[in-house]
Amino acid sequence: MSTKSEPKQSKKSTGEGFTAEEKAAMKARTQELKAEARASKNREEGEKAIFAAIADMTGNDSLMATRLHEIITTNAPDLMPKTWYGMPAYANSDGKVICFFQAASKFGVRYATFGFQPDANLDDGNMWAASFALLQLTSAEEAKIIALVKKLCWRFRQWV
Repeated sequence: MSTKSEPKQSKKSTGEGFTAEEKAAMKARTQELKAEARASKNREEGEKAIFAAIADMTGNDSLMATRLHEIITTNAPDLMPKTWYGMPAYANSDGKVICFFQAASKFGVRYATFGFQPDANLDDGNMWAASFALLQLTSAEEAKIIALVKKLCWRFRQWV
């Protein structure tokens, strides 16, 4: 009997690891970082990347992403369009993602997600929503998103 303990095996060595979707998202993010370095905060390049990402989406995901792009660029013109893990996103002047859209089909889930990163500073007391599930984007949801986007823009202008 040996006094040495056996080394612990990681879950990855037992065959578990990243899914194909997760690997694709990481690969997309690597390509995005390279493109960002070349584009150097170029709005036109960001728009091209977003429209290319939307073109890869199907059905309702594509419709919602297109409408969200219109809402965000109209109500938050200071945010820079870009992609983030292959999905439409919008960044502040420092290049930090403020809000993003994740298609339901990206990971085979039943709803899309519209979310905010911590730099959005949408803090409201001790608890607030940082992302929202989207099945449909009706005028009611659009109004809520517009209010949130305007709120983050107002706060962003206060810091500048």
